Amino acid sequence: MRTREMALLTHDALLLPQGRLEVRVIDPSNLRVVADVFKNHRPLAVGMLKSSGQPPCYPIATQCDIIDFNQLEDDSLSIVLEGRQRVKILSGSQLPDRRWLVRTLHCPNWLPMPIEGEFALISQALEQFYEVNPDLAELYSQVNLDDACWVSQRWLEVLPMYNRDKIKLLSQPDCYQTMAFVLRLIKSHVSDDAGLADT
Repeated sequence: MRTREMALLTHDALLLPQGRLEVRVIDPSNLRVVADVFKNHRPLAVGMLKSSGQPPCYPIATQCDIIDFNQLEDDSLSIVLEGRQRVKILSGSQLPDRRWLVRTLHCPNWLPMPIEGEFALISQALEQFYEVNPDLAELYSQVNLDDACWVSQRWLEVLPMYNRDKIKLLSQPDCYQTMAFVLRLIKSHVSDDAGLADT
């Protein structure tokens, strides 16, 4: 399968296909990455930061598009990224100006699937999450709460987990284990709340 060179942007947060992430770009090397993408029409990969890595991210990343940008009052740049395609990072090289270029291989995205049975709970919980986090909800023109893949990936993006644990779930061939994991979390939270109410 053909590999492809991409510019690399690292971030603490995870971005997956069909997801959106607003990033404040301050570091000069990252500003140069954004400029390189626009000027050279080079594809952009976003990877979760891994301080000990070379390149400095986990091997599963997401090719994304810059769909919006704004100059902020402090002269920093805010960009909105939209995930397109999962990629595996095979190697990387750092340029003299500290930008990273990575050699990537296309990875299959998880396929859409309907939410059925008790898994509807994770969709309902995500809808409630967006109600209390309107800044995240506003990034999307529409939400796909009937698609288990879409819902699972949005949960992986926002759950406070170790990045290495997120990578383990992303390494699965479909979203089922992520759905099961999120459902267990929600059920345990609900049962804890019920226990507090009874005391």
